[in-house]
Amino acid sequence: MTFTVSPLFLDRTMAPPDRRAREKHEVQDLILNAARELFVLRGYEQVTMRQIAEAVEYTPGALYVHFKDKAELFVELCKHDMQRFETSLRDLSAGEPDPLARIVKMGRGYLDFARAHPRQYELMFMTRTPREVAPTAEELAHFDNPQCNGYAFLAQCAREAIDAGMLRPGLTDHWGVAQTFWAGLHGVAACYITFEGDPSAPPMGDYHAAGDLMREALIRGMVSDQAHTARVFAQEWAAKGLEQKAAATTAHTSAHTSALSQATQKGGAS
Repeated sequence: MTFTVSPLFLDRTMAPPDRRAREKHEVQDLILNAARELFVLRGYEQVTMRQIAEAVEYTPGALYVHFKDKAELFVELCKHDMQRFETSLRDLSAGEPDPLARIVKMGRGYLDFARAHPRQYELMFMTRTPREVAPTAEELAHFDNPQCNGYAFLAQCAREAIDAGMLRPGLTDHWGVAQTFWAGLHGVAACYITFEGDPSAPPMGDYHAAGDLMREALIRGMVSDQAHTARVFAQEWAAKGLEQKAAATTAHTSAHTSALSQATQKGGAS
């Protein structure tokens, strides 16, 4: 496995500061991409700085110009990927006043990211953090801050949905709701990353269809108002040009709600 390196820094003493900064950033990205691939394929413990250097056709000493050791490289890689991931989720839900709709949109963004960036996803969510890379006190202090942590942002949306009466009675733990939603989506993403194309694994259907089904099943199992949920999903389908799917979602929920109402009335009458 080899990553091509452009002839950077050959004339760094003559380059202007902005050019040197850009070239340094390009080299660091190259190193991070190579390290990510190796960490996922071989495991953190089995990868050495020398192997990463060989992958980018650099000398081991040159890597230490950018990262003091493997642990620092791993931390920087996780921060880089997580920031990109969390930014994409926030952008999707920005300006959405409905907390339930935000959760739905974040779920789709989560699955889209896993599909588009499987290696990044594997490193962030399917690789155990090495013992030597413990979170700092500052990072732990910001764990429950929605402005700094994507998981906390999801939990905040869940809390807003609970406060607005959107979830069924008994669901009062917003962290538990967030964990359940995340675990379901992670199951879909991890299954496809691990087993898609494996002849010994069960047949895998369409990824996005499976993800949409999981999102809808999780949300419908937690909400108190199925009609509102149907509108949220129907709006998403319509925005993607899936008018038939949007109409079917609304019609099915209306029929289900009507049947449930009639059953309740008959039960009360008896």
